[in-house]
Amino acid sequence: MNTELTATRKTVVGIQFLFVAFGSTVLVPLLVGLDPSTALFSAGIGTLLFHLVTKGKVPIFLGSSFAFIAPIISASKQWGMSGTLAGMAGVALVYFVMSALIKWQGKKLLDRLFPPVVIGPVIMLIGLSLSGAGVNMAKENWLLAGISLITAIIVLTFGRGMLKLVPVVCGIIVGYIVAICMGLVDFSGVAAASWFALPSSIAHFHLPDYSWEPFIFMIPVAIAPVVEHIGDVYVVSEVAGKDFVKDPGLHRTMFGDGLACLAASFLGGPPVTTYSEVTGAMQITRVSHPQVIRIAAITAIVFSVIGKLSAILQSIPSAVLGGIMLLLFGTIASVGVQNLINHKVNLNETRNVIIVSLTLTVGIGGAVLTYGTFSMSGIGLSALVGVILNLLLPQTKKEEE
Repeated sequence: MNTELTATRKTVVGIQFLFVAFGSTVLVPLLVGLDPSTALFSAGIGTLLFHLVTKGKVPIFLGSSFAFIAPIISASKQWGMSGTLAGMAGVALVYFVMSALIKWQGKKLLDRLFPPVVIGPVIMLIGLSLSGAGVNMAKENWLLAGISLITAIIVLTFGRGMLKLVPVVCGIIVGYIVAICMGLVDFSGVAAASWFALPSSIAHFHLPDYSWEPFIFMIPVAIAPVVEHIGDVYVVSEVAGKDFVKDPGLHRTMFGDGLACLAASFLGGPPVTTYSEVTGAMQITRVSHPQVIRIAAITAIVFSVIGKLSAILQSIPSAVLGGIMLLLFGTIASVGVQNLINHKVNLNETRNVIIVSLTLTVGIGGAVLTYGTFSMSGIGLSALVGVILNLLLPQTKKEEE
């Protein structure tokens, strides 16, 4: 469904695609305490690496993933942000292993390990586990939070075309403007920032100090994004009118995403995964040139070195972000419910009820598995419980067929 475009129009559309992903890409690092400019830089580099691995055929943009917000916050409390970022290499390992398994066994093995009855509640937990953080940030100024939230809801409900794809950006912009009018924004950091500046983690680059505890902690967390990646590739194939599962192959897209996550770990940014928002933009604009996505990636890198932009992003009051989080995290949880519904998971089946129930209660209840200095909890432990139960509990004859 490609429309012939001039080089200038490709550039304009590419920049527009970046703005579709911009809100989410910079929101993740802002929520977990990372440098947003580093996230933009790693998203751009990660996307280019992905296109290199996939032979430049797949029009996918990689950006910061919400699936890792809770794990990053949790891990940083135990091992600090430096140890947490080093542990992100565990996410890349999962992608590499899955890539090899798909190349060897095909997609059937993944369907066996991670069916909807496992992935649905895991996605729900990603949103539910963060709800408290959203409320805590919003209550710092309920007026600002409410204005941001209402704006996002209005855009999401009544917006048309490209506007409907950026409710988060609209909510933050309106909330930020109101905060400025209320005198709640400190511009001293913006005034002190230079126009050109490398992201902090790039300017002061050093190799991560790897340790096995955060590495192991992050491995189960990657399950949901890996499965989401598979779905995204199928969706992009439909939008572009090409079968990317066969050419260049799902194993290549999986490996490309893993390589991008590994690069982000080295660069000090959050893990990057496929972005459904950009896929929606392709559907609306009817433009799916991989070259346009690469233009978006290069634009992200250019934006990352504009020091004033990074300073402005970091000056956004937390209440503004909190208002957006109230909608965002609830939406993530609802996606998990939708996943169960769309795949017609029968909750009248005792087996399915057990898997969903224990996955949710282990995650929400704060269960912790410890062995010596190693511990696993939250989404990672819940995902592991779901996978094990799915493998051990007997299936009904109808499910086996």
